[in-house]
Amino acid sequence: MDYDSMPMDEVNTTSGSLKTAGLWERHVMAVEDVTRRLNRVTAALNAADVPYAVVGGQAVALWVAKRDRDAVRITKDVDILLRREDLPAARRAMRSTGMDYFEVVGVGMFLERDDPHPRRGVHLIWAGEKVRPHYALPAPTIDQRQTIDRDISVVQLEQLIRMKLVSYRDQDRVHLRDMIEVGLIDRDLLSGMPPELAERFEVLLGEAGR
Repeated sequence: MDYDSMPMDEVNTTSGSLKTAGLWERHVMAVEDVTRRLNRVTAALNAADVPYAVVGGQAVALWVAKRDRDAVRITKDVDILLRREDLPAARRAMRSTGMDYFEVVGVGMFLERDDPHPRRGVHLIWAGEKVRPHYALPAPTIDQRQTIDRDISVVQLEQLIRMKLVSYRDQDRVHLRDMIEVGLIDRDLLSGMPPELAERFEVLLGEAGR
């Protein structure tokens, strides 16, 4: 889901409005806002013993940072893998952080109670279910995760790659190229992939001269 139509001067952070800040300050404050949101969400779910995994661009950033922190690409979305049956417990946990559950265009997400804008929400991916009916594979199960940074659970690398190959939007291809560039993924992962995904992966590896 893409909410890039959001005007920058509408963005708010916990430290105050960005309206009076310069362009660089706006950029820095927006990045810090996403980081705070990710930390709030994961801390609340950890405290409530709700199993989850960070997926999407934030998961890519965490994996890339393991190899080369200078290669990390800034991403604004926070995507969380969650079992559908754990939603009631997750909702209770998130209410304590000032976030409530909504469905926007069929997408489940947690939005700030005082600032319910989808572009600043936490988007949910249901574990073990297809994100879209035509996708070749379902999302990973909640067991396909690991902790790679502090207490933050992140989807396993191979599963993250498959999710990106299944979706295969422009931003997914960029994320895959980033992971190839820092040496996180190589041809060994082609084994066992569905033919359609292997073909997409082969194209990206060829572009990178791998």
